[in-house]
Amino acid sequence: MKQRSVGAVWEGGMRCTVDAGGFPLVVDEPPEAGGTGRGPQPTELLLGAIASCFTLALAHSAAKRGIELRGLSVDATGTYDGPRFTSLEIAVRAQAPQGEELARLATVAERVCYVTNTLRGSPPIAITTS
Repeated sequence: MKQRSVGAVWEGGMRCTVDAGGFPLVVDEPPEAGGTGRGPQPTELLLGAIASCFTLALAHSAAKRGIELRGLSVDATGTYDGPRFTSLEIAVRAQAPQGEELARLATVAERVCYVTNTLRGSPPIAITTS
């Protein structure tokens, strides 16, 4: 069993810095939500994790099957209802492959995308304090 951890340090207001594998990420809220607007919101990072993981899952799946992948882009969109997303949509576009072949590749990528598999499984969240 493997574990991965990411840490965040509050910098005041609605801003923090996240250390993700040695890469600093500024996370903030827009001014209308009390932040400075100098970084993505946490929900945007979640959508970014979905889009990037699915992109890499598609690339991995295509390479494993010898499929040439060109012009790939993936968008993740979340719909809010209260303090959570009630729906998530992943839009996949590519110059090649297209049509049914791209749809089949997306189905394969669904099986290996860690982020979407985690969200589908709704793992329990334990909160500890010290």
